[in-house]
Amino acid sequence: MRLPHAQVALLEAADADDARRIDALADEAGLKSETATGAAFALEDEGLLALSEETVESATLTDEGRAYLDEGLPEVRFYRGAIDVGADDEPAEMGPVIGAAGLDGAAVDIALSNFARKGYGQIDSGAVSADPEADPDSDPEAAALAALADGESVDDEDVLAQLDRRGLVEISETTVRSARLTDDGVTTLMAGVEVAETVGQVTPELLTSGEWQNVEFAEYNVEADADEVRTGKTHVLRQQAENVKDTLVGMGFQEMQGPTVDADFWINDCLFMPQDHPARNHWDRFALEQPAQIDELPEELVERVESAHREGVGPDGEGYHSPWDLDFAKALALRGHTTSLTARHLSGEALGELEPPQRFFSIEKAYRNDTLDATHLLEFFQIEGWVMAEELSVRDLMGTFTEFYEQFGITDIQFKPHYNPYTEPSFELFGRHPETGELIEIGNSGIFRPEMLEPLGVDCDVMAWGLALERLLMLVTGAEDIRDVHGTLVDLDFLRSEEVLY
Repeated sequence: MRLPHAQVALLEAADADDARRIDALADEAGLKSETATGAAFALEDEGLLALSEETVESATLTDEGRAYLDEGLPEVRFYRGAIDVGADDEPAEMGPVIGAAGLDGAAVDIALSNFARKGYGQIDSGAVSADPEADPDSDPEAAALAALADGESVDDEDVLAQLDRRGLVEISETTVRSARLTDDGVTTLMAGVEVAETVGQVTPELLTSGEWQNVEFAEYNVEADADEVRTGKTHVLRQQAENVKDTLVGMGFQEMQGPTVDADFWINDCLFMPQDHPARNHWDRFALEQPAQIDELPEELVERVESAHREGVGPDGEGYHSPWDLDFAKALALRGHTTSLTARHLSGEALGELEPPQRFFSIEKAYRNDTLDATHLLEFFQIEGWVMAEELSVRDLMGTFTEFYEQFGITDIQFKPHYNPYTEPSFELFGRHPETGELIEIGNSGIFRPEMLEPLGVDCDVMAWGLALERLLMLVTGAEDIRDVHGTLVDLDFLRSEEVLY
């Protein structure tokens, strides 16, 4: 029987009594793993090998796990620090124990959460008591880290699961195949097998020389495993941003850009946002320490904006009658919304005076000191947009949203009246999540108030909105947590496999 070289080598390395892993057979036969796998599938088709497979879990240390391997687990260090300050004789204050352990930052919380769990001692009202009988040298989690670092396996599944929960190891599953000679395989070997010279592909030289008529071509097994190739690809959020940009440009909008760090004047004052508004305190904004203020602001515009804040606009205007401070207006911060770009464009500061009709948009980052959850991050992308024209109405605004979201297959947008300091009327937008069925807020919008437009020198209507790019992505892809998309908890499998279509 004539077989390709790889198949002959694998057949001769295989055993009739015991199934052996293909990677071990590949080493013995001097073959690459993928070559041996392909040959094994071909021999199975010929009935000469019997293949079996099993799923094997393997664990590897994370960066944090390797750091603890070198420095010691925080709870072990905390225990040793407690022993050093005598907490095995009588309770000791936590501060000295932490100092003796050399812990700081997040490692302190980790140590405290695992200290009592492992029976190293107790913490009561800030006083630490260490168990003198505890044996940190036999800590099973530390031993497991050391074993994995040496390439050994860990048999205790509970310990391995605990290390996984702590983020100290990454557990992965791989499929391992084994091969055993069949009776036909043994008979074939005993009868003798010759190596057939095979060619994997047709080349110009084979065709011009006529040798293609005399060679034997290798058969391709399309069911054989191939190496997983992970190439670079556009981030799904960037895909979504590009789709949004294409859609808005197709609707006649121009893109606007502006500074990420800006003066509070452009971020909030121009939007008729009072300076004592809760959203403008130091808890909700990311202020800059150096430089702390912008150098210059347009003096006449500042006067008009300050007047609108203090006295209002028009004969019936009231204003806020609240403090207004120029130094606060000059304070620099990361923009909490991209409406600062809108203020710069409407005032003429960005491109000069604009005549209606105008349509502008941006897809840029905004920054807010929010509580992290499935729909909130400290930084996010906002789809800012506005239209300047005569006699605009809420119907025009709702129609724009209907047309925009239909481009992404979203036809059940719901609207809810809302209050904004800078728009009247105002409403929020909600969309239904395709997986959970939950209504989630996806944007805010309205018609700019005269108190905002008149100081900026705009004498016609302007409708505007701020939409959340990440939440649009959730409606399009079914993602349930924006922390899977970007941030420290990003889901790499989601990013590798998801495609954003519209």
